[in-house]
Amino acid sequence: MADEIEEKRRYFRVNDTINLLHKVIDKKNVDALSHVSNDVLGNCSLTSALDVLAQEARMLSPRLERRDPEMFEYLKIIDTKINLIAQAISAQSEEFSEHDTREVSLSATGLAFSNETPIAVGELLELRMLLTSCMAVIVAYANVVHCKDISADSPERPYSICVEYVNLTEDDRELLIKHVVKKQLQQLRDKNEF
Repeated sequence: MADEIEEKRRYFRVNDTINLLHKVIDKKNVDALSHVSNDVLGNCSLTSALDVLAQEARMLSPRLERRDPEMFEYLKIIDTKINLIAQAISAQSEEFSEHDTREVSLSATGLAFSNETPIAVGELLELRMLLTSCMAVIVAYANVVHCKDISADSPERPYSICVEYVNLTEDDRELLIKHVVKKQLQQLRDKNEF
């Protein structure tokens, strides 16, 4: 048990907003390995992918606007053009949607998120996480280790679900670590600017 706690402490944890899909799967699939799909549009719609990138750009906007206002205005025009094109060609059948955007606590060993329904401890989940830092979808498997009623704090998603990854490949763990570190640096920069 002490080794397990030490393992968890080796990795940073960050609060983040990601697109997350999950489903309970049969325990027979526990041998499946996590994998990354760089084919973002194969896993979500163009609109969802652009929304995620727009979210990332909004965090960078204040610094860019202060540094170079004319470049910032030019980039806003390009962003508007891209959004108009996306609206013209976008199909409405999305895998990820605005509903799947969640506040999570993310690390290289597990994930915590709020959910509309409880999920029993011990259940195996397939997770699809769209990470903005690399514009990739990580498909991971995880065991539910905790389910708590938080309805007093979150009536829309009244259950807090905590999971630990199962069979996460080292490459996927590295990708998660890079994402967490990048997000922490971003949050520190934002905090220091105010």
